[in-house]
Amino acid sequence: MSDLKRLGLHDLHVELGGRMVPFAGYEMPVQYPAGVMKEHLQTRAAAGLFDVSHMGQVILRPKQGMEALCLGFEALMPVDVLGLAQGRQRYGLFTSETGGILDDLMFANRGDHLFVVVNAACKEADVAHMRAHLGDVAEVEFIADRALVALQGPAAEAALGSLVPEVAAMRFMDVGVFGWQGAEVWVSRSGYTGEDGYEISVPEAVAEGFVRALLACDGVMPIGLGARDSLRLEAGLCLYGHDIDTTTSPVEAGLTWAIQKARRAGGARAGGFPGAERILRELAEGPERCRVGLRPEGRAPMREGVELFATDGTPLGKVTSGGFGPSVEAPVAMGYVPASYAKTGTAIEGEVRGKRLPVAVAEMPFNPTTYKR
Repeated sequence: MSDLKRLGLHDLHVELGGRMVPFAGYEMPVQYPAGVMKEHLQTRAAAGLFDVSHMGQVILRPKQGMEALCLGFEALMPVDVLGLAQGRQRYGLFTSETGGILDDLMFANRGDHLFVVVNAACKEADVAHMRAHLGDVAEVEFIADRALVALQGPAAEAALGSLVPEVAAMRFMDVGVFGWQGAEVWVSRSGYTGEDGYEISVPEAVAEGFVRALLACDGVMPIGLGARDSLRLEAGLCLYGHDIDTTTSPVEAGLTWAIQKARRAGGARAGGFPGAERILRELAEGPERCRVGLRPEGRAPMREGVELFATDGTPLGKVTSGGFGPSVEAPVAMGYVPASYAKTGTAIEGEVRGKRLPVAVAEMPFNPTTYKR
């Protein structure tokens, strides 16, 4: 793993017994001694702490005022940026000219600038994309000296609140800038597990002390990539490069909730984003295929790449994410099927080691979300 980058908290992960594996160009902890199952259930029952410092943190500073910046950023995706209130965060999608997804991201309005968090594997391309298209309206500043951690689960508020009391008043998708021992911490009440919780950006110089203080709180345990994946799968959340990519549109992916009224046909700023023709057409007419939840019968998981078939043998598509869901105590998966097979309860089959096994199209999320609205 000599050619991989190391997280600022690498030595702490090793000290905590983290098993390090390659992920998105980094050495990342896939699990700790407790194991994936216990880490997953710990996050659902109390609180889990994840190091997500491999993600890209970017500040967009306006050159011609916030309105010009918001409109420029909005031109890159089918999302209402101009209507995002100060102190709030929103999910976004960079789209291509063909309507595919270049990356999914989170962006926040922090009053005099936008703060953007992008996926690790896409961050260099995303920064180049923003610099190419926003050069007239924004300074695109890549933040290289801050760690990013996620604290997730029902005990997250009490734990983080013991260090930063102001976070208790936040609601889902609020953002704020607070102080901890003289350092500035950037907090959003969000995450990618389906649980209530926070994502916290802290200066690398104080990151280890901050993380140790969180781990000393009641109910907080370090969590690796393995449980992060099973938690987001149970929550029905997409993983870029697996469930969504440049071949999938936001409508096919079931992400229409992220396309606000202002950007749709008849809206105040309809269209005007890359791939608008396809995306608006699919919104009006429906897509040819859909991302669906899948519940295999029995205990054997259907993992990414499993081929899906109709009961008459017609090929339908593939599983894009799958595994065992510790909270639901059963295998869960998601994948793409033709729209005519996307109705909840539809019986189809997945091919595992040469055998066709029954699987049903299911509602997502598989495990109820607990966001603090």
